[in-house]
Parts: sequence; C-alpha cells; structure tokens
Amino acid sequence: MKKKTALQFAVLCGVPFVMVLGNSMLIPVLPQMKKAMALSQFQVGLIVTFFSIPAGILIPLAGFLSDRCARKPIMVPALFVYGLGGLICGFAALTLRQPYYLLLLGRVVQGAGAGGTYQLAMALTGDTFQSSERTKALGLLEAANGLGKVLSPILGSLIALISWYAPFFAYGLLAFPVGLGVWFLVPEKQQKLSKDSFSAYWRKVQEVFRDQAVHLLACYFVGMVALFLLFGVLSYVSDILESTYHIFGLTKGFVLAVPVFSMAVTSYLSGLFLSNKQSLWKPVIVGAMFAVALSLGLLPLFRKLFPYMLVLFFLGLGIGIVLPPINSLITGATSADRRGIITCLYGTVRFFGVAIGPPTFGLAMELGPWAMFLGSAALAVLAALTALFAITPPAVSE
Repeated sequence: MKKKTALQFAVLCGVPFVMVLGNSMLIPVLPQMKKAMALSQFQVGLIVTFFSIPAGILIPLAGFLSDRCARKPIMVPALFVYGLGGLICGFAALTLRQPYYLLLLGRVVQGAGAGGTYQLAMALTGDTFQSSERTKALGLLEAANGLGKVLSPILGSLIALISWYAPFFAYGLLAFPVGLGVWFLVPEKQQKLSKDSFSAYWRKVQEVFRDQAVHLLACYFVGMVALFLLFGVLSYVSDILESTYHIFGLTKGFVLAVPVFSMAVTSYLSGLFLSNKQSLWKPVIVGAMFAVALSLGLLPLFRKLFPYMLVLFFLGLGIGIVLPPINSLITGATSADRRGIITCLYGTVRFFGVAIGPPTFGLAMELGPWAMFLGSAALAVLAALTALFAITPPAVSE
C-alpha cells in the first residue's frame, strides 16, 4: 500500500480494534463489578448479554442502511453511539448509589452502536480494494480484531486499577477519535447505492442467496465454527488455568493471549500470502480446518502446561489461516450495493458463534475433556468437509 493509503487503512483498522473491546475488556473486571454493586452472578452476566443481543440483532440492519446510504454515514455515527453507551455506563457508576439498571441501559446503547462497526469496515474494505489487495487488507482487519482480543483483558485489568468503572470511560476515549478519523481520513468510493424499499431490497438479497446459497452458507458456517471453537476453548482454558495450574490475574491474561496472538499474526500473514492466490483459498481453508480438528483431538493427551499451550498455539494458527480467505469469499460474493447486508449477516453469524462458544463448552465440561474435545474435533471436520464440497472460490481475479 502507498503511504497515504496505509494511514487511511490504519485508521480503519481501529474500528475492529475498538469494537472487540466491548465485552473482552470487561471480563477481568466483572468480579469487581459484582462486589461494588452487590450483584448475583446472573446479574453481572447480564452486563455482557445486554451488549451482545442488540449488537447481533442490529448488524444486518446496519448492512441494509449502509447499502442505501453508504458505509461511512452509518459506521461513524455507530462509533459515536458505541462510545456514548460507554459514557452512560461510566457516569452512572460515578454518580449513582445503585447504577446497575442505568448501566444496563448504557450497555444496550453501546451494543446498538457495535452493530454498525466491524462488518461495515469489512464492507468498506471490500468496496475500496480489488481482489489482488482485498485479501491482504481483510487479513489486516482480522489481525486488528485479533489484536484487540489479545490486549483487551490486559487493558481492562490495567484500567480497572483506577476504578472498576474506568473501562467504560475508555470506550468513549477510544471510539470518538476513531470515528473522526474514519470520517475525515478514510475515503469512500462512489458506489451505486440501493434505492429499494426494505421488502424490495430483501427480494434482491434473496436473489443473491438463490444464486449462491450453498457457497455463502458454507462460508458462514466455517467462519462461525472457527470462532465458536476458539472462544469455547478459551473459556474452558481460562477455568482450568486457575483450577488446575493455579495461574491467576494478569498472568492468566498473558497465557490466554497465546492462541489469540497466534491467530492474529497468522490472519495477517495468511491475508498477505493469499491475496492474489485465489486458487489456493479452498484447499487452504479445508486443510486448516483439518489442522484445527487435529489440535482439538490432541488436547486431552496433555497435562503439563507447556505442551498444552503449544497445541493451543497451533489451534490459533489454524483458525488464523482460515479467516482471511473466508472473509474475502464473502465480501467478493456479490456487488457493492448488496455487500453490506451479505457481510453483516456474516458478522451476525460470527458474533453468535463467539457468544455461544463459552456456555456450550461450559455444559460440555460435565462430559469430561475427551468427549468435549473429540466432539469439537468432529465439528471442525464437519466444517472442513463443508468447505471441501460446498465452497466455490472465484475462478478469476476481479
């Protein structure tokens, strides 16, 4: 990329970085919140839920609006709403004796803003870059997303040294500058915008799925499974690091960062290497998902921490390899005037994959590690076979 383009794209990478902090930065602070507001474990869990539900629901609506009004006029206000929600939470905690319910309202506002951020950044990238650079650019976006996941527990722990509610103020301090940067520094190509009513628009979206339903649904499924497995495993490992290995606090955060870091770095390298090698996308996706299955199948064999984390490192590598070509296949599957909704539907699928991973693994823990990990490996094999038989990469570069 040219120097000017690199600066613009660096600003755009700030969007997924900020968005991914929405829940992850609060995870290490939840016990402090529980104590400060005298909450039950169920009530403190709703602080995550009240962010996740509106975010997941509103992602497709943001895609629809972005196809009608362009990307930036939706994405930039969404970033400001996201930051505003954080400030509502922060000022509620700062000024009220019992801030819980207003804090939940702030989380709903924040989640509504999150619904119009990362997926529209993907769509804007798909509009801006052609296929020779698109996979590389999307790999960078995925790396920024992964970097946010790596740093967010550490950032949350450090900021909470000020106060348990200080992380909420950080959302505004981060989101507002990124929003201004996107508006003033990131160009948006003139695209043919959709003028359809919602019903007419959905009919045309249905046409896209009628033509490419198998391909798109297969891509959605593989992307969802990859993130479902990653975050389900991380939730399980977070528990056993304390119960089995007696690793707590910031140290635990750094240990958990190992597979996410490998995923983030590999996402960047995968996007870089595969940017103009479309013929490799399908075999790479299939091979990487089989590697993920192998890693999951090996995990129950190890008890010592180092080999256990080494297998998790390779698990992150496999998932990092998969995501950029999947992202490229989805963003390149349709024309620009429908790319927003197609990409945002993918975002919803990813979002709920991340959301259901931890509770599913929590239930599966009762079956024991062998059943849990062999079942997970079987799901990864199913995703690999789905990619093998149902994904159709583009025959030629755009």
